[in-house]
Amino acid sequence: MKQILVIGAGVNGLSSAVKIAENFYNQAQVTLISEETSPNTTGDGSAGLWGPFLLGDTPEEKIVQWSKETHDFFKELWIHGLAKESGVTLIPCYRLTTEPGTKEPSWKHVVFGYNSLTEQELNRLRMEHGRNYTAGAQFITFTAEPTSLLPYLYKRFEKAGGRFIRRKVFQIDELANENYDLIVNCTGLGAKSLLNDSQVKPIRGQVARVSAPWQFHAFLDDSDDGNYVIPNTETCIIGGTHQENDFNTQPCPKDREFIMVGCTRIVKGLKNAPVIREWVGLRPGRTSVRIEFEDYETQKGHKLPVIQNYGHGGAGVTLCWGCATDVLKLASQKLSLHKTKATNSKL
Repeated sequence: MKQILVIGAGVNGLSSAVKIAENFYNQAQVTLISEETSPNTTGDGSAGLWGPFLLGDTPEEKIVQWSKETHDFFKELWIHGLAKESGVTLIPCYRLTTEPGTKEPSWKHVVFGYNSLTEQELNRLRMEHGRNYTAGAQFITFTAEPTSLLPYLYKRFEKAGGRFIRRKVFQIDELANENYDLIVNCTGLGAKSLLNDSQVKPIRGQVARVSAPWQFHAFLDDSDDGNYVIPNTETCIIGGTHQENDFNTQPCPKDREFIMVGCTRIVKGLKNAPVIREWVGLRPGRTSVRIEFEDYETQKGHKLPVIQNYGHGGAGVTLCWGCATDVLKLASQKLSLHKTKATNSKL
């Protein structure tokens, strides 16, 4: 039986671990290693809204491929009655911008009912929000709240025979003598030090969770100085910032003011919404998402077979299932494994 190690228990690490464990059932023993698990991963603080965001120069065709497969996965969870367990909900969205010359997104066919806003509709929102919107659209998509999605994926991983080890891996070199046939690196921002990848950078995001049970629409202003309002099942996430190369994980008063002023301009009722929690997360930014096989050479000259899967920016939830499919294909090619679906897999 092949020994496969997945490093990182965020949404991309778990998705990759689940795909491999379920599809190579009885052919591979999959071990997941991570220092942190839910609810302490970067993704746990996010709203989990489906939508490509902060992906650098990643090719559009790959973004659409990965994000569509993930959207289809959420749809299947919804259809099969697993929405509550996995944290998946349908949500209507407005996506707006004040930037000139904005094109319609390449993923518009993936979501449900995408419609560009008319000038009359934009005028109404301009007056309501006090923003000079140049373009916008409305559609319906999914949120997949990581506080439920990650435990759901972990449960599937265990049912497929996966093993978990709580441990921090400082350098891939330290795995040279551990006899793994394949290593899958899903360490997100950790890849910066793990691999000395200078293209990896933190993109700091500060948000607040407020109590606003009457809010059902998501509003996203994609302008450089824009805000967003994203309802979850128990709270509503308002934000946010995207500060590159900023490692500060403490809430900043200036950012708090930016969030509160901007979001209450979008939804007036948020002015009196109680703040439940403030949170700061460091998104794993990169010049582009990296998914590829590498014969990684350690400092002592050992060759380690590694599939790299990191650099998902602000779209970890959006891309996770599609990226895991590419990981699965690479693993199949390198280890000559054939799919044998786990009989206890629900989907």
